[in-house]
Amino acid sequence: MSSQKQSIPMKNILSISLSPAIDVSCDARDVRPTRKIRTFNQCYQPGGCGVNVARVIDGLGGSPDLLYLAGGATGALLTDNLKQTSVRLHAIAASGPTRISYTVHELQLGQEYRFVPESTEITESEFQEVLKLVEQLDFEYIVLSGSLPKDARKDSYVQIIRIAEAKGAFVILDSSGKALDDTLNEASVFLVKPSIGELEQLVGRSLDRDTAGDEAMAIVKRGNAKLVVVSMGADGALLAQNSGITFAPAHNVLMRSAVGAGDSFVGAMTLALSLDCAIEEAFHFGAAAGSAAVMTPGTQLCRQEDVLKLYRQSVADRGSVADEKLLHAAQPND
Repeated sequence: MSSQKQSIPMKNILSISLSPAIDVSCDARDVRPTRKIRTFNQCYQPGGCGVNVARVIDGLGGSPDLLYLAGGATGALLTDNLKQTSVRLHAIAASGPTRISYTVHELQLGQEYRFVPESTEITESEFQEVLKLVEQLDFEYIVLSGSLPKDARKDSYVQIIRIAEAKGAFVILDSSGKALDDTLNEASVFLVKPSIGELEQLVGRSLDRDTAGDEAMAIVKRGNAKLVVVSMGADGALLAQNSGITFAPAHNVLMRSAVGAGDSFVGAMTLALSLDCAIEEAFHFGAAAGSAAVMTPGTQLCRQEDVLKLYRQSVADRGSVADEKLLHAAQPND
């Protein structure tokens, strides 16, 4: 762990990944049916939303804990790769092998193909081990990110939230589909971050920037979340809270891959909140990280230098003052 990380006072963050993966990315000249597709520039990264969130926090100067399931030979590979980071690891042995996702960038048309297998099953005993570790670990922010494992209890996230509430921790939820719906129906969280597509699925209708703001504010007014952040791709992002809605325009960057953009947003914003930054400033820092992630190829996440550059640009555009805690924590490593 670097001295920079030790010198910055920040609250403890626990990221949970119940459905991690090995993310494989590569290039192909073209993609056609039936024929063999020759690929090159293969890259192997630890993946899964909660894993990515922890890696982003680590890369931006934080020192998160990561609780994750790992099974089989692929689980061992996942752990070996994670040991190359400064993330504090808490692995639970899974009976099923860790899944492998595959992203192919087709050079001829510039298209990206993403193949994401269903998650590995989780047994009741494995989930009880998760709950036991959540009870034991010390954290003030907890990030519940990604889909639930196959055959998981629908209240899995709710049970974790109850433990976090008893500790007085802030809960950040980044999920989708039934897991998101079931969790918000049973529990309240500090922050929830759907994409606009995930929000459309949640509310059952098509949305634009304005109506997405209305639906996000409705979640706040119902008490399901204190903060709702909606990422909207080229339309930027919005933050809804009791005081109103804040918009962050999309940064003008060259898009290479959308993989990990949402995880980068969540990781960066969580880090900023753990540093006691203002909510709006943490939101803009997260937006900078989300934009920085699309600048990297394949399954690579946001880079420190890109995040800082875009964040400073955002500060200048808003006529604001940069939060020195963010600039100090996210200094590029020597």
